[in-house]
Amino acid sequence: MELMTGVRAPIASGDFNLSFGDGIGVGGCAVYQRTGEQKKLLDIDLTPRGGEDWVKAQLEAGDKPLPEIVPGGIGFYTQGGTVDTDRTMAGAVLVRGKAQLFIGMSRGVDGRDNAADVIALMKLIAPKLITDATAPRKKKG
Repeated sequence: MELMTGVRAPIASGDFNLSFGDGIGVGGCAVYQRTGEQKKLLDIDLTPRGGEDWVKAQLEAGDKPLPEIVPGGIGFYTQGGTVDTDRTMAGAVLVRGKAQLFIGMSRGVDGRDNAADVIALMKLIAPKLITDATAPRKKKG
């Protein structure tokens, strides 16, 4: 997180419940800067509201496709902000079935490829969060 955000010893909090919603999973965590107003730097959210159609619409609108991260997953990423905001913002969404994983970085490091950092984080956490959350469950018999 320090490398992605440029903040030393950031604060992270949150949790995930991978058995929620018939095993789709839900949860989130956030990373904050430690000093001052504790500004949120990074958001990670897992929700059972997968939106493959929304992802396809975002791709048609010009967002870039994520590389294949999990089998059957589809996603996009984006970088930047508006003229009035920090241009180091980056985000990514990955959907598999009904599971949706979102990573949003509100402040990255000037001069770094912030989108690449978000994609790398997605590659690191999505296989555990989405694959485990959406894996077929054995029926109790």
